[in-house]
Amino acid sequence: GKAYKFSDNVNTDDIIPAIYLDTVDEKELASHCMEGIDPDFSKKVELGSIIVAGKNFGCGSSREHAPIAIKACGISAVVAISFARIFFRNSINIGLPLFSCQQADEINNGDILKIAEEEGIIENLTQNTTYKTSLFPEFMQKLISSGGLMKYMLTIYS
Repeated sequence: GKAYKFSDNVNTDDIIPAIYLDTVDEKELASHCMEGIDPDFSKKVELGSIIVAGKNFGCGSSREHAPIAIKACGISAVVAISFARIFFRNSINIGLPLFSCQQADEINNGDILKIAEEEGIIENLTQNTTYKTSLFPEFMQKLISSGGLMKYMLTIYS
């Protein structure tokens, strides 16, 4: 997908401003995704795009609305140098894959990326470069591929 590049310390208010936390409607949240940084972000994102960021992505409050807005906006994954812990967990719980990559700062806005989750490889097709990412444990891979914790639990108990 196409990379949309952001800096360090993108917080949950940047991802989805607090004024929109009174809704759980995913389409409404998606329409305001990243509005705190780029008011037109949700209008230009294509399905399958990838957010790329620096350190501490998703810092701030523990709102699950932030990863929901990102996923509902059409983003297929987030690649960053590091993630805030609660954002990381919330993302896994809703089935949004996150990839830690120490070379994320080498990726440019608009680069086309391909992620091989099982191999822990991020290919930058624009720059003809490959980066390593950490692999998820098997149980987390199942959570993500199921679409999140609740959907995973339905597969176990149905």
